[in-house]
Amino acid sequence: MKSIYALLFLSFLFVGCQPKPDTSASEAFEQNSKTVLTNLEQWQNENLDYSMYSKDFVMLETAFGAPKDSLSLDEMMESDKNMWATFDFKMLTSPPALLPGVNADTKMADGSVRHYSSWEVTLPATDTTAAKSGVIHLYESFDFDAEGKIRLQQVYGDFGGLMAHLYSKE
Repeated sequence: MKSIYALLFLSFLFVGCQPKPDTSASEAFEQNSKTVLTNLEQWQNENLDYSMYSKDFVMLETAFGAPKDSLSLDEMMESDKNMWATFDFKMLTSPPALLPGVNADTKMADGSVRHYSSWEVTLPATDTTAAKSGVIHLYESFDFDAEGKIRLQQVYGDFGGLMAHLYSKE
């Protein structure tokens, strides 16, 4: 009987000594997810509030043959302006699948947010051409600073294929 009590005591001691789970990354993910959803909605509506970005923001350039490896916030703002002037965007995935990201070194959740979504991109009609649309599937990630502002963004999708389709003569 003493053995049973000893095992029971050791079991309680073992369970009681387990570290409490770190909820800060989970809470940061929840808050940062709201920022990402706002970002996606505002981008689609062509009225992005860039105050959600940190001053040292970097957008990694993932396109094949890109002349630079990253864009500053000012460069991204100019790129967004040009994209909105040329194309119409509609997010088809509602809501997008949001996933927590992890620190590359520790493999622990860090409050970053990843998402998968599908977008319809339309090249509007002109006097001489009909409108043309295509769907692109994207994977995008957002990393945040301590104040909850976006400090790193990267997006992956077959943009070359989409542009070839939208500008093809057929």
